[in-house]
Order: sequence, then C-alpha cells, then structure tokens
Amino acid sequence: MASVPTRTEGPVAVIGDVHGQTAQLREIIAQLAKLPDIHKRWIVFIGDLVDRGPDPAGTVQLYCDLVKQHEKVTWLCGNHEYAMAGTLGLIDAPDYNDFRGRWTNLYDSHTTFKSYGVEHDDVEGLKAALPAEHIRLLSDLPWCIEHRDYLFVHAGLDRNLPFETQLRILRERDHSLIHPPWLYSKDFILMGPPADSPVPIVLGHVPVPKVLFGNGMIATDTTGGVGGALSCVLLPENIVLQSSSSGPGPVEAPVKKKRSWW
Repeated sequence: MASVPTRTEGPVAVIGDVHGQTAQLREIIAQLAKLPDIHKRWIVFIGDLVDRGPDPAGTVQLYCDLVKQHEKVTWLCGNHEYAMAGTLGLIDAPDYNDFRGRWTNLYDSHTTFKSYGVEHDDVEGLKAALPAEHIRLLSDLPWCIEHRDYLFVHAGLDRNLPFETQLRILRERDHSLIHPPWLYSKDFILMGPPADSPVPIVLGHVPVPKVLFGNGMIATDTTGGVGGALSCVLLPENIVLQSSSSGPGPVEAPVKKKRSWW
C-alpha cells in the first residue's frame, strides 16, 4: 500500500514540480486557502518536490504540515524522488541500477543535501538526517494517482502501449526497471497519450512556459526548479493559480506559529 492516497475524487488542485521552492509553494497554498470549496478539494503534488531549488527539506516538511491540516492531499512520485529513494536504499531496487551515481552527479541533488544540513554525496549522513516521516513517504510514493476524470502521472503515458496495460504497471511499480519511462521520459509530452486513454493525462516533469491544455494532456511544470512562477491548476475548472515570485531564492516566507492553512 502506498504511503499516500492513490485515488481522488471531486475537484482537484494539482501543483506542478516544486523542486524545493518552498516560498513559492507557500504562496500557492495561501491562494488555495481562500477557495470557498477547499475543504472538499483534493491537492495533488505532481512530483519532484526535491532537488534543484533552495529548500527541498522545507518543501517536504511543508507537505507533511499540510497533510495535518487538510486530509485530501497526495504526492505523486517524480524521477527526483525516485532517484533519491533508490540512492538511500528506501526502495527494493536491484544493484545494477546506479541510483547514487545518477542522483548525486546529474540531478542537482546538492540542494537537497544542503537543506538537510549534510555535505553533498554523504548518503549515509543524509539518510540519518531525514525525519522518519520523510523516509516513510519517500519509501513508497505511488507512480500514478487515479481520478474518475483524470490520470496523474509525472511524465505521462506511452502513446504506443494500451492504457490499461500501463495503468497496471503503474499500480504495481516495478522497481527492476532502470528508468521507468512514466517517471523519466521527456517524449511523452510531445507524443500525447495512447488513443484508448479514457481520461486526460495530467503531468509535470518537462518545463513549459505556461500550463498547457490539449492533445489529451495537461502539463503543469512551469519552473523546472530554475525560474518562472510555480503553477497550480484547478480541475475541472481549468483555472491556473501562480506564485508571484519567479524562481529559486534563499529567503523563506515567514510562518506564524499555531497557524491553520484553512
């Protein structure tokens, strides 16, 4: 069983790749808090909360804090969480998958180490520094989040495979795959989903200049963790909320103690 809910219903707010941009995420949450229907709206994180931006640890902790205030919150596995989990030995992956080499050298993971107060590439130190709740989440994130009217998948679906076949693989999460394409592929956004897909595919992973609707997909990553405003898409309304800040920065928004998000 996944560490977060894998099925949603009703209205949804889907947040694009955060990549440690905690200040921008706080702005989005503040906007969501003003929605009159927030109590019945699911909040779906499309994946890649860690790496690249200035405060991955703060972003993961903000997710944990949000769950305590709002039960309808879930988090989809991105390729950055997957690489981090594999590096730390949090998933049962085979030895031939060199998670550590890829994550520490290619994924801008230095910001994740720094945010937890650990030197870059000190994998054992990082695992020891992670709070138990962060470990529990990263150990078992789902590869898809299901909804009657949408399917949330970090990188999308393969146009050349039947929808139900891919859905079965996503539910099972085969860790023997070196690069699960549903978490890694940058081509799916160009190809579109399979012809038999009964619902639009909501994805992140590939940075786009603005939220894109069309070709059977909704693309939500408008920062890539390196610049631009963080986006949140309200479904089924197709309304886009964005942060006012436009990129990673060292200054965090102040947090008042004993404050409820809603």
